Amino acid sequence: MLEVLEERRLAGRPLRMGLIGAGTFGTMLLGQALRLPGLVVAGVADLDPDRARAALARVGAPDGAVPVTDDAGALIATPALEVVVEATGAPAAGIAHALEAIRLGRHVVMVNVEADALAGPLLAQRARAAGLVYSLAYGDQPALVCDLVDWARAAGFEVACAGKGTKYLPSYHEATPETVWRHYGLSPERVSAGGFNARMFTSFLDGTKSAIEMAAIANATGLEPQAEGLRFPPCGAGRLAQVCVPREDGGVLSRGGTVEVVSSLERDGSAVPDDLRWGVYVTFAAGSGHAARCLVDYGVQTSASGAHGALYRPYHLIGLETSISVLSAGLLGEPTGTPRGFRADVVAVAKRDLAAGDRLDGEGGFTVRGALAPAAASLAERALPIGLAHGARLARPVAAGATVRWDDLDIVAEDGALAARREMEAMVEARESGTRSARGPGIPSTRPNRLYPPRR
Repeated sequence: MLEVLEERRLAGRPLRMGLIGAGTFGTMLLGQALRLPGLVVAGVADLDPDRARAALARVGAPDGAVPVTDDAGALIATPALEVVVEATGAPAAGIAHALEAIRLGRHVVMVNVEADALAGPLLAQRARAAGLVYSLAYGDQPALVCDLVDWARAAGFEVACAGKGTKYLPSYHEATPETVWRHYGLSPERVSAGGFNARMFTSFLDGTKSAIEMAAIANATGLEPQAEGLRFPPCGAGRLAQVCVPREDGGVLSRGGTVEVVSSLERDGSAVPDDLRWGVYVTFAAGSGHAARCLVDYGVQTSASGAHGALYRPYHLIGLETSISVLSAGLLGEPTGTPRGFRADVVAVAKRDLAAGDRLDGEGGFTVRGALAPAAASLAERALPIGLAHGARLARPVAAGATVRWDDLDIVAEDGALAARREMEAMVEARESGTRSARGPGIPSTRPNRLYPPRR
């Protein structure tokens, strides 16, 4: 990639990218992108332009060197822009920005995994139809896991499981923005000084973010969620090949070819030795006795039988690595992970007993969390995606721990995200029934969508 980038620099045709969202992730990307000759940051869009300017100053950009705006649409329309990096974290905004970028012929690097989990298969299909790239963001865990899965398959191994590590205890499912900091051991003074986002950290802790990331991985790799979703088994890096394999091979998985998140804590709260809290992994079947012997000979950690091996990466560096996706999309026309189907969904689950009339507050809030589910089960159960849970009002009570369903709702916010989700589900339904619209892929059928309640 760097050779191609240098050729373009010398030819006076630098690769031009725009960034939407100047938070922590975006700031890290800016710092590295500005160090790459031949890659030009054509602009930064953020609802708070002062935050964007502060981010640029923090990474050493000369004052005024990079245009800043609060209008994402204007940035996407910048002449000669080739790659749009969406890093807002808001599902509805991410979907809208991606669709506009694709309409104007820009490649999309989707940092906003919340948007990807909600409608990524539709966005990827739209990009492919336009001859463009829609890519997960290298440096974030989903793209890194996709890379490990590609490695295993290209080497001739069958993937048993892939995923990441995190800090998890069952009690964390009930975490809220009011209780989250005690689980992290952070004082109010430390939180204030660091400018930490309580909702974001709640999503990390209550399992929502893990579910969203595993859904992105499943949809991009063809791995299937387990029927029970995520179990978060305690497991250190040295035991991946013993734990993250099917039960018939001595592990904890209900099936092979799946995704799972391992916990850095034992269920009693004690630390797991050699934990993988910041890392990603893949486990795979050796496939033959000869390959199994080779794995042992070269020091690969294997299961007790030698039938499975594991490869892992202990860290992910989020935005510090995302320029790899920008270059891959813009120079090579290749994604660093992209949805190829709709296999996994993230459904809203009640954190506490909810009453009729209660308003849901979405990801990282007080009312619901996200849980991983097979897409077919989610659709069959008419489950509410976590990405559409913000602002929805309940028409009936929902017990703590129960999945919120469309039939439980009185009001749902009508916006572009809901429209995109409806279109994606109709696209999937048409493909499964073999009655895809003659107008082309991604066009929904005209009959009423059975997955949603009547508008009230």
